[in-house]
Amino acid sequence: MTLNIGWIGCGRHATHMLMPQLGRNDMRIAAVCDLNRDAAASAAWQYGAEAVYGDYAELIAHKGLDAVCMAVGPDLHRVASIAALERGLPVFLEKPPARDAAGAREIAAAAGKAGKPVIVGFMKRYSTGNRIAGNILRGESFGKVLGVTGSYMSGPAYFAGVPDYSGFYLHHCVHYMDLIPWFAGSAFDDMAVRTVETAPGHLLLHLNFTCENGAIGTIVMGTIQSRGTPTEDITIMGDHRRIEIENVINVRYFRDPPFKAEDPAASLAGGADTLSWTPNFTAAANEDHKGYAALMADAAKAFRGEANTAPDITDGVSAMESLERMTALIDDDLRRRRK
Repeated sequence: MTLNIGWIGCGRHATHMLMPQLGRNDMRIAAVCDLNRDAAASAAWQYGAEAVYGDYAELIAHKGLDAVCMAVGPDLHRVASIAALERGLPVFLEKPPARDAAGAREIAAAAGKAGKPVIVGFMKRYSTGNRIAGNILRGESFGKVLGVTGSYMSGPAYFAGVPDYSGFYLHHCVHYMDLIPWFAGSAFDDMAVRTVETAPGHLLLHLNFTCENGAIGTIVMGTIQSRGTPTEDITIMGDHRRIEIENVINVRYFRDPPFKAEDPAASLAGGADTLSWTPNFTAAANEDHKGYAALMADAAKAFRGEANTAPDITDGVSAMESLERMTALIDDDLRRRRK
């Protein structure tokens, strides 16, 4: 069954990364909406939408919609998703789901009242390397996750004028508030933060944490690296097991190999030596390694009432609550260091 989708927000991210994934998952963009009517008209032309709106309420009222999707700002995410739910429509919204945890909880309450799913755009669960790692972790051989370390950097491109870091927290850091507990299989418990700020807008932070299941770890994030370089590395530690994910596409799974230098018969053992994977970018394959295609495939299943593993608004609430805890610790550490 083809789903008729109303889409709110026709900026570069939506039109380049998200909207192209709908058609390949049997979703048709029936109507689009943006305050910039030229952007909305361009998106309608690209994706064959029959109607163009400048007001999200008018789009939600468009006849024949099966779901509403949006990639706008956190304040409009909250307001427009609740309006769609009140009309009985399931929702996909980009992260962050709202400006704060309270707003995310409002969406969750509206979703519960409507009995409709709200899917949140935590696509990093679907990035190829992360997805491979997640499947290994949930297999029989890895065992308990003991620790997770991750580095997820960015440049100071979130700021105009005096930086307050809120955009960096909401649009960048929130990803790891979802991804790292997903790897650990448990929510964050204790948190501690240390920061270095070399200039306004140039921040490095280390978040040390424990999870409720006993896993420990460190997350390194900041605005001091060029986005033109690889900025993501994750290591997941088990007992004589380790997974390393580089740049969301390169995966190494270390197990428990024997020493080989003094063994004249040394070879490679399928059950013990390191497994590795990297994609073939020369292949003429329409693959999305960032994860948007797989995310929208799961969103389509949720809209149809089919079994899926898509991150929902409950995950969004958890991520926003963790983000608020972390940012409060960052603010305290920054105030102490600025004295």
